[in-house]
Amino acid sequence: MPDEAVIRHLRRTCLDVRRDIVEMIYAGGSGHPGGSLSTVEILAALYFHTMRIRPEQPDWAERDRFVLSKGHAAPALYAVLAERGFFPREQLATFSAPGTRLQKHIDMYRVPGTELSTGSLGQGFSVAVGMALADQLDRKDRRVYVLIGDGESQEGQVWEATMAAAQLRLNNLIVFLDYNRCQVDGYLPDICNLEPVTEKWKSFGWHVQQLDGHDLAQILGALEIAQASGHGPHMLIANTVKGKGISYMENQLAWHSRSLSEEDYRIAVQELDAAQHSLAQEV
Repeated sequence: MPDEAVIRHLRRTCLDVRRDIVEMIYAGGSGHPGGSLSTVEILAALYFHTMRIRPEQPDWAERDRFVLSKGHAAPALYAVLAERGFFPREQLATFSAPGTRLQKHIDMYRVPGTELSTGSLGQGFSVAVGMALADQLDRKDRRVYVLIGDGESQEGQVWEATMAAAQLRLNNLIVFLDYNRCQVDGYLPDICNLEPVTEKWKSFGWHVQQLDGHDLAQILGALEIAQASGHGPHMLIANTVKGKGISYMENQLAWHSRSLSEEDYRIAVQELDAAQHSLAQEV
């Protein structure tokens, strides 16, 4: 497990990423803040600690790959890529502007560090299964990481991919479920309940772990276990909070897709400043 200094660095990074998300969506006048904020710790753990990547060489042949299947969380991935050095942070201010490379959904041909353009939910997961199979056939020593949503998991395509990955024994495939229990039209149990979610994934033949999706030590520990296990594919069910880090957004359906008013922005920045100050005061 990483030491406390690593965890503290990642926590600082997560606060920077959250500020980037808030500023992007405020400047762009639209976006998906809730589901972007719930993914921050997962993305930070992957891009700043676990994945084998080279920001200065995004197309490096031996890189691990990440697919954001829940593509509406693009602001979170853009922020992480910019903080990691794939492109200048100044470009985040162009989010959703005419002609920008940083569109509301990812364009893999314009954004360095991205592997797939996003579209219909479930699509990214299916493509990632193909990526992992290709690496297995080519005997490549690299991994494919995926982030899917819980609302997305109501798509039949997700379960087709799930069955295929288990049948093909894709030990090089590691998938996170962003289990924040909120979707655009309601709370998950009221729309199409996934429970018992752990038992479902196990019954499909996956190696399954449950964790707190905002606890960096748990995320990194779960990743280490998945990497060391010889039995995959791997599902990491991350219990998260929609809108995490901004008090008035947390667990609120309205913040699935919504712009920030000037007052919303002011309060969000104030809360993030307080969180950064509190972190700095920790010994």
